[in-house]
Amino acid sequence: MLQCTAVTRIPLGEVTVALVTMADGPGTPPHDFTLDHYVLCELGEHDALTDHAALLSAADAPDRPALWFFWTGTDTDRAHRIQTEPWCPATLRNLDTDALLRCSFFNDHTTGHSWDVTDPLGDLIAGPLLSDGTTDDPRERPQP
Repeated sequence: MLQCTAVTRIPLGEVTVALVTMADGPGTPPHDFTLDHYVLCELGEHDALTDHAALLSAADAPDRPALWFFWTGTDTDRAHRIQTEPWCPATLRNLDTDALLRCSFFNDHTTGHSWDVTDPLGDLIAGPLLSDGTTDDPRERPQP
């Protein structure tokens, strides 16, 4: 399944307050936040009734909820919320190595799990770089 391509600008003031006050959070916003900071929906393609979602920050402990930015609509009719959500409990086991891969989305997300979602632009950009035998498998992404 392809990743949703919705993009929106985040309200920097609200996000900064949420990051600073988040339990077990970073305490400060990332250094790369700018006044024109945009986020991309991380979910797989979905219908218009489903909120878009972007991870803002994971908690310091992997079992603690993460801070997510949810939005719906575009431009002037956009509505958003910033809230902590627990991680999805789904795991994928690699039977060859017995390694567990955790879903990197929030609990009760509506689309496929993170290992089912492929970034169409990332694959296109990384395509020529994969000639050394590495894989473009989405299960190789960083995990929470």
